[in-house]
Amino acid sequence: MNRYISLLRGINISGKNKISMAELKSGFLELGCTDVFTYLNSGNIVFTTDESVETALADKIKAMIQERFELDIPVFVISQEELKDLLSQAPAWWGTNDKEIYDNLIFVIPPANAETIAEKIGEPTKELERILICKNAVFWSFDRKKYAKANWWKKTASAGIGEMLTIRTVGTLKKIAAM
Repeated sequence: MNRYISLLRGINISGKNKISMAELKSGFLELGCTDVFTYLNSGNIVFTTDESVETALADKIKAMIQERFELDIPVFVISQEELKDLLSQAPAWWGTNDKEIYDNLIFVIPPANAETIAEKIGEPTKELERILICKNAVFWSFDRKKYAKANWWKKTASAGIGEMLTIRTVGTLKKIAAM
């Protein structure tokens, strides 16, 4: 059995794409998953399954969400071990206790890749944000007070880019990596 984390993009935000976490958990159980836990109301699901192909698993989850909730939601799946490994490769400037900086990890949803996303967005704004591509994810930190001036902040939600990624904070990731 393998332990995975599924990250749903864009649910329960400003009243849009509403999904009950209890109903979502039931959907995962119906897919044959066990030890299913949700964290927060933003589509973080930790579960166990015998499935071993992450893209196939993401497709099954996406289909379940379409059928059960009538929503077309991008789904990213990563093994819990791979997430822990990714977090262990974080740059020194990411995940610190600096309250002036906001640290996120951008997960790129296959078949898209992090290099292409970075090319589309462009360079981070100097002195406001930093990025580091690692595997198919991007460590991203930005100034909390001046975020609206940051290039990546403006473009991560833009059409043609936003639907290819899902973003989580360092705190959320540390919590679900340990579940």
